[in-house]
Amino acid sequence: MSEDIRIHSWPCSYYLAAGKRWVPGKLSLTPSSVRFAADGAAELLVEFRLAGVAEIKKESSHLVFSSLTILEKGTKHWFGSLRPNRDVVFNVLEHFWRERLLPGAGAGAAAAGSGKGKELTGMLEGSRKRLEDTAQVLHSQGEQFDSIMRGLHKIEGDMDVADRLLTELESPSWWPFSTKLWKTPLEWKPKETPAPPDPKTREGILLRIPVIVTHRADSDAKPGKLTLLPSGLEIRDCNSQLLHRFESRDVDDIRVHTPYEISVRQRFIGKPDNSFRLLSARMPEAIPVLEAQFGGKMQFLEDALGFAGAGRSPQADLGTSVWQAATGIVGGALNPGSPAGSGEGVDKEREQLQEHEKVSQEEAKELRQV
Repeated sequence: MSEDIRIHSWPCSYYLAAGKRWVPGKLSLTPSSVRFAADGAAELLVEFRLAGVAEIKKESSHLVFSSLTILEKGTKHWFGSLRPNRDVVFNVLEHFWRERLLPGAGAGAAAAGSGKGKELTGMLEGSRKRLEDTAQVLHSQGEQFDSIMRGLHKIEGDMDVADRLLTELESPSWWPFSTKLWKTPLEWKPKETPAPPDPKTREGILLRIPVIVTHRADSDAKPGKLTLLPSGLEIRDCNSQLLHRFESRDVDDIRVHTPYEISVRQRFIGKPDNSFRLLSARMPEAIPVLEAQFGGKMQFLEDALGFAGAGRSPQADLGTSVWQAATGIVGGALNPGSPAGSGEGVDKEREQLQEHEKVSQEEAKELRQV
């Protein structure tokens, strides 16, 4: 995959320290670098690699204007007037920068430049794994507490029934209401049966990657997670709260804008479509899984034609050409006087039909039905 592919770009201004002025232009992000080109200039004004970035922060210039700073090799670069807003640009840049630092994030993942950097990234990765394990343990403990509460409710119901039975047995025989409890069994609390486990909670996870989620508006771009399941896909926010779950039958189309960006859409009649746009540095890992799961619902746009060519089978094209040829032959047999196609191929088919045995009308109908 080319390292020069542009993932995203935003109009902004760059503070040129040499001239002490702001230069309007466009900030661009590629899989390995950050670039800035001034308006009307053919050459890049600033370019540095993501592996060399030490810090990305939100700051204010002149204590008023919101800006974004990127610290690279001791030099702080200032970017202001970011559109659509500073938060969107910060979330995207920070996502790709962090994925670049993590070891094993991809073929182009860069190792840290020093031993301390490697140690820090290892600590971050270990902390992330421990947090995920802790979340899974807490989730299982919550399910155990729910089961305990159901058991306590069941015990309480059984205690009420036993108390009523004991009261009935201890009452004297001349008490006129002694048989009331026996005649009204509907007042007893039925024994609660534990709810069957949800099959979706036991469903295996095909792939889970961090993403930048955009729901309808560009101003809503926020970090989240994409989880691919055998029955569909789930989109969650950074706090693991479910934003939306797409069942396989609910997905109408998945557009691949670039190898790093896709959009998932569900159409509705009479109301706006439910659409999510997902951007991730690990999206190339998810696209083959999505293509295998959704098949014909995938649409590859111009910047992602490499994935479309890799996923297309030559046997499928061969089968299409054979079917078209067979259709032309059958059409020529049914209507010898009318052309079944155009060009020299139709004439050759007619000559072959004349050389071989003639096909009757009934046989031609059977061929068409097949």
